[in-house]
Amino acid sequence: MLTRYQLTVGAMARLVDATLIGGLWLASFWLRFHVPLIEVTKGFPTFSTYAALTPLVVVLWAVILTMQGVYRPQGSPRRLAEIAVLFKAHLSAILCFVALTYVFSEYRYSRGVILYFGVLGALALVADRMAVRAIFRGLLRRGYRTRKVLLVGEGRPLELLVGRITRFPELGLHISGVLLPAGSAATDVAGRPVLGHFGDVGRALRDTGAHKVLIALARQQWAELEKILEEIKDETVDIQVVVPDLHEYAILGSAVEDFDGLPIVSLNESPLLGWRAAVKRATDVLLAGVALLIGAPVFLIIAATVKLTSRGPIFYAQERMGLDGRTFKMYKFRSMRIDAEAATGAVWAKAGDDRRTPIGGFLRATSLDEIPQFWNVLVGNMSLVGPRPERPVFVNQFRHQISHYMLRHRVKAGVTGWAQVNGWRGNTSLDQRILCDLYYIRNWSYLFDLKILLLTVWKGFVNRNAY
Repeated sequence: MLTRYQLTVGAMARLVDATLIGGLWLASFWLRFHVPLIEVTKGFPTFSTYAALTPLVVVLWAVILTMQGVYRPQGSPRRLAEIAVLFKAHLSAILCFVALTYVFSEYRYSRGVILYFGVLGALALVADRMAVRAIFRGLLRRGYRTRKVLLVGEGRPLELLVGRITRFPELGLHISGVLLPAGSAATDVAGRPVLGHFGDVGRALRDTGAHKVLIALARQQWAELEKILEEIKDETVDIQVVVPDLHEYAILGSAVEDFDGLPIVSLNESPLLGWRAAVKRATDVLLAGVALLIGAPVFLIIAATVKLTSRGPIFYAQERMGLDGRTFKMYKFRSMRIDAEAATGAVWAKAGDDRRTPIGGFLRATSLDEIPQFWNVLVGNMSLVGPRPERPVFVNQFRHQISHYMLRHRVKAGVTGWAQVNGWRGNTSLDQRILCDLYYIRNWSYLFDLKILLLTVWKGFVNRNAY
């Protein structure tokens, strides 16, 4: 359904994108040196120098846009989602282009040309995609490749399916009619005629000439699926089964994979697999190692101050829960008395906590007590970015109080995270913190991690909720 539409649009877009990218690269040269908004001071290069690079530009953009999923069938043809993917892919291609020309070419291409190309390319790619959509919708309105569909089902799954088809007319689907379970007295569903019951599916197909059957059964009707499929097993139509009831369990997203011919729906799979996990791990090791080396003098000063101002060890090791529910020892500079929980047991710190050491309040408010966690990152127990790790005693409490709490352990715990940069730190709303953690996991990307790291530095390490 969506795949057919988006593969068709994608094929048209690939050709138009390649033509636009090549043309805009040459147009950017002309604009910079023949219609200069800023005076040219370093001479006029030859046109052939830039024209010779056109094949590389076209191929590079085609590869990057493909790798970034611009032409891949998505779960929804919504415009804003498509534009966001386009912008991200275009920016990635520009960065790769600058890096390649800097490393492999002695000639330095004009920054003005690259700027023109970056802006014009982004606008043109979006305009191209909207134009392709408009052309495709126009063709469908004229009846070109419109496909008749027969809907089989009842209840919310059927209503959701009708709503989706109505919302996206560019899919070219025309609902010929609906089949309901035996005993239903309804004559229409959202204005679509009821043509009979589940057992009439074969007859309805022949009467309407439908090209596709979409089956959207409520959970209690799944036993009817085998009978319906048996009825139409010899029909030459597309058959698709909608399973929206599973959506409520797919908090982190879902995917369908082929296991030697057996379709399997994956629910709540971690986004950090394969090369994504490798790149994130490499970044963690590099940045944590640099932080430990550069910050060594500061660490020594803090360690000496902790030792001189209070009785007990310099570091505080506390059990926390991380990836897949495994526990590990998280290290901090000690900011509390060694008997801080002797009388109370495990409790959260609070404002004006009298258990803090003479410099404990300062260390906690400035997040300097967190510095030893770079060692946890280096050895692989934590990541620089991720949901903050919690103590098992609190995890066992929260998992029964907060829906989907344990899903935050589908990725490594982090030194900083989306919840922390949004102010949800310390003794603040757990519900809001979980929402931020799940949002981070669902929308993870390498650029998202970099954004959180930059926001952590930009907003500073001082936090009014760190007691």
